[in-house]
Amino acid sequence: MDVRELDRRAVLASVDLVATVAIEDLGRSTPCDGWTLADLLAHMTVQHHGFAAAAEGAGADLSVWRVEPLGDDAVSAYAVAAERVTAAFAADGVPDREFALPEFGKGATFPASQAIGFHLIDYLVHGWDVARSLGVGFTVEPELVEAVWPIALAIPDDERRRRPGSAFQPGLVVPEDATRFDRILAMLGRSPAWGTPATGG
Repeated sequence: MDVRELDRRAVLASVDLVATVAIEDLGRSTPCDGWTLADLLAHMTVQHHGFAAAAEGAGADLSVWRVEPLGDDAVSAYAVAAERVTAAFAADGVPDREFALPEFGKGATFPASQAIGFHLIDYLVHGWDVARSLGVGFTVEPELVEAVWPIALAIPDDERRRRPGSAFQPGLVVPEDATRFDRILAMLGRSPAWGTPATGG
């Protein structure tokens, strides 16, 4: 299946989750170390805009990746950004383009399918982050899990994960009987048990 359709489904699921966020929820902690829910939504929103710009040929402009506080408009700003990125990915000719993604290094570019794969795994995991922050359930489509599994395996677990503001933390060990999605979460530095009654979040 076209990675753009898989990404669209992950993004729409995240929009549904974010739509349930109330202003008083924005100060909640999240599985992203040191980030409140407001911080997480600001990151997710700007990443949508950055990837949309990359799809449009303007990803090398560092200003499109600059995180700005969203304040009380976080939910509506997120919905607008999600609509923008899905429209940008769906545009004619996008699968044949190179995406400039400066967050991966100065001058870094990637084929569209690989870049959109990065976006897909980001929003699948961040959807889980939002759900855990809110204390609600998170159902992930098996097809999406299978699609992001090889992407997770390929993400370097290096010093970049230790930098302030990194969306992914150093990988964790999980039991051998863990689900594939739990393994993906652990590879990206999330404890699958975060926020459950057993840990207290």
